[in-house]
Amino acid sequence: MNGLEGVTAQQLSDVIGAIYDCALDPERWPSTCRTVADLCASTGGGICVHDLKQVRNDQLFVFGYQPDFLEKLGSQFAESPMAAADIVSNVGDVNSLGKEPRQLLESRFYREVLEPYGLTDIIWFPALRTGGRMASLHASRSDRKPLYQQHEVQLFRLLSPHVCRALAISDALDIRALRSEMLEKTLDGLSAGVFLTARDGRVVYMNAAAERQVKAGHSICLAHNRLSAIHPVARAALEKNIDAATRADTTSSWSEHSVAIPDGAGAGSGYVATLLPIENGERRGILAPFAASVAVFMQDPIQIPLMPGEAFARLHGLTGGELRVLLALSQGLGGMESAEMLGISEPTVRTHLQHIFSKTGTTRQSDLLSLLHRSTPPVRAEAH
Repeated sequence: MNGLEGVTAQQLSDVIGAIYDCALDPERWPSTCRTVADLCASTGGGICVHDLKQVRNDQLFVFGYQPDFLEKLGSQFAESPMAAADIVSNVGDVNSLGKEPRQLLESRFYREVLEPYGLTDIIWFPALRTGGRMASLHASRSDRKPLYQQHEVQLFRLLSPHVCRALAISDALDIRALRSEMLEKTLDGLSAGVFLTARDGRVVYMNAAAERQVKAGHSICLAHNRLSAIHPVARAALEKNIDAATRADTTSSWSEHSVAIPDGAGAGSGYVATLLPIENGERRGILAPFAASVAVFMQDPIQIPLMPGEAFARLHGLTGGELRVLLALSQGLGGMESAEMLGISEPTVRTHLQHIFSKTGTTRQSDLLSLLHRSTPPVRAEAH
């Protein structure tokens, strides 16, 4: 017997083994956090990094929360009872908000952060301190569950030293190590904007070019920490394709998809976004430190054409404007819809199309799109 209500000795042994597996393979943390949460009848949980210098919070392997809740938690964490408790706690000390129920219910943190999202209690412990950064593992309960009791606190006390050792071994939550400094430098050297999104659509990484594109605010923006287009038609297309890429797997027919992202002011300029699922094959191994699901490459085709239209555009001498029209048409849009999406007139679309016909030796739109599709690189998703 281990003295824990509802937890067998085998379950405890298995979860401790899983924790140490995470030391060598941080990709295992999401499933391990879920296992810990299941053992204490929790509806959410994960690992959070609190950067005390930059006053920011990175929710790395969390589940069971609405995105709005995570944003609110991050913005108010510094003034929360959790932050106050961590100041006087040692690494591995277990705390729960519900251990003082009256103070919790009377707190502003409960009224503004927990109650609106149906949460009643959070249990956690600081697991790693390094410089100005602290990481903690936590679990939470919704209003359908009672406050955490002593046997859940005891479970966390048994697991906390193992979690602390595993994180110390791998230093998994050092942001520079986690996200791979060499990879960041490589991505920052690209002229294309690179956005990496998690399975819930949140942007977990942007390279330097992507940050500049968002700051410019002409065609794209971040809405609730999700990549979004200014133009409503492009916004819907981008959301649809990110969702499809997130759900793509090695058995699907998904290949790299492109979406035209026009200037929101209708100036006739903008970007081409190319989406790439990265949860399978070698892509997953290379980009695993980012805990990302989809890569979105954002490029102005006038500057440097982007695959899959790059080779096609260069081969046939297409301009950036012609390429944007071609990609809009390839998404199944008609001339009027393409004009509206790209912020140009329908006659301009027809003019571009005639130029494309002339340059490619085609006379019909169906033949042109067939030629484009045949020119798409023969690369399968699982081959990457």
